[in-house]
Amino acid sequence: MNNGTDFRAILRAGTPIIDVRAPVEFQQGAVPAGVNLPLMNDDERAAIGTCYKRHGADAALKLGHTLVAGEKRQQRLDAWLEAIRRHPDALLCCARGGQRSHISQQWLREAGVDVPLIVGGYKSLRQTAISVTAEYVERSMVLIGGCTGNGKTLLVQSQASGVDLEGLAHHRGSSFGRTLQPQLSQASFENALATTLLQKDATRWVIEDEGHMIGANHLPECLRDRMAQASIAVVEDPFEVRLERLRDEYFTRMHHDFLQAFGEEQGWQEYSDYLHQGLFAIRRRLGLQRFAELTASLDEALLQQQRGASTEVHFSWLRPLLVEYYDPMYRYQLSKKAGMIVFRGSFEDVAAWLAA
Repeated sequence: MNNGTDFRAILRAGTPIIDVRAPVEFQQGAVPAGVNLPLMNDDERAAIGTCYKRHGADAALKLGHTLVAGEKRQQRLDAWLEAIRRHPDALLCCARGGQRSHISQQWLREAGVDVPLIVGGYKSLRQTAISVTAEYVERSMVLIGGCTGNGKTLLVQSQASGVDLEGLAHHRGSSFGRTLQPQLSQASFENALATTLLQKDATRWVIEDEGHMIGANHLPECLRDRMAQASIAVVEDPFEVRLERLRDEYFTRMHHDFLQAFGEEQGWQEYSDYLHQGLFAIRRRLGLQRFAELTASLDEALLQQQRGASTEVHFSWLRPLLVEYYDPMYRYQLSKKAGMIVFRGSFEDVAAWLAA
């Protein structure tokens, strides 16, 4: 059993963590294997914080035992016991390894279960994640570049040393990039990245050529700096192949996912809103006249799809969007890194080059 002090081993192993911090703290930052089963909810924590400032530690502790007592105390204890039944190797964690995790540990002991604490709490795990990322990104790195639809993410995912930044961010990076999974907080995204680096422990990273932001998450500065110096392999598939990939990803699959999540009627509305929002986000760059034309084309394509037409109807606005906006933008960005390009070829060519 982990003794709660080898933070790298805890992250690498994905050791289950019972995080007893308040929900608001957990949302601000958590590790991938953490489950939030709080000792106190947000309101209770706020009340105790106020009491601590006004009347000191003893009064705050007394109030805590008053607020979390009886049935409420039992419910929280039962939740921890159930988590431990499912994950006997779980560790307890609070913000800094202080009173909350010690109280939780004591209640569990009284119930006949001994659970180790993470010494220094979430703060220790967070500091470890930051230092791991800074250290591991110094290793050799190759970026996978190419215009949208070239399967860069698929290629990264197929590599043992591939780090799928978009997967970690729950976002595909473009204005149409959001997924049905909400994005993580910045700290949680960085913790997930560090955990992935530890688990893969590669000598050379394969990473997609990304901008500084993936949706609402930004890449850690140390990673951005390394990516700016890394070699780039550019995927160049035929335009029609790219269209088919994008059709599958953004229309066929997203339509299916929205219907699965929300049901027929609301799912269709959510899917329609998702496509409209993606186009709306780049309206200024398109110019308002072109934006209006492409929106009309999108509306017509949605109407046809709703009547049973293939998702291919969306090519009417996707083709010009790629030709006029996405491709020139990416080629311009790539031109500034021309000296870093070490290979160009089809998806299969780049995969073979990586293997060699």
